[in-house]
Amino acid sequence: MIIRKLFKFENAHIVRGCSTIKCRSSVHGHSYKVELLFESNFLDNGQMVYDFGLMKQNMKDLVESFDHAIALWSGDDVEYLKDMKKHSARWVELPVSPSAEQFSRVIFVMIDRLLGLTSKVNGEKEVKLHSVIVHETDTGYAQCFAEDAYSKEMGEINLFDIIFSEQIMKDFKDERLWQKVLDEEEFMNPSSV
Repeated sequence: MIIRKLFKFENAHIVRGCSTIKCRSSVHGHSYKVELLFESNFLDNGQMVYDFGLMKQNMKDLVESFDHAIALWSGDDVEYLKDMKKHSARWVELPVSPSAEQFSRVIFVMIDRLLGLTSKVNGEKEVKLHSVIVHETDTGYAQCFAEDAYSKEMGEINLFDIIFSEQIMKDFKDERLWQKVLDEEEFMNPSSV
């Protein structure tokens, strides 16, 4: 069975190297819709694949970290990156260009990692992230599956290369969320910190 949770955010970017002149040369924004699709052949004690309420916690914070922010590609011009960071409190620097395709891959890798670290509390069994769909517009979207997310040919996405601005991390319910995601031991044993 597959379940889906929808999130929304507003984000600005430039997609260097694309065919459309406006997209590759001007900062512009989109009203994104992100669908997280989870699958399992089992139901938990509440007869659910995975409680939607659980998704409103850390998963929501990670997806919505892009809200009212600018997405930057670490491979862009150094002066441009510096200026964007100087003039925006909310920015995310990515190791790949912020196209809808790459957004779907980045979000897949982040949520897949978070799901793997999250304790199962109600009999959840073999819950997997099936795919991530990123709607950049009402008529266009990209859908990422595991083989896409971890494809070296599409550009490696190392979680340590995703950098959130200080303001974004302050806006997380848990300001240390991203550090905990990066440090599996801290996430799994919060009392040891």
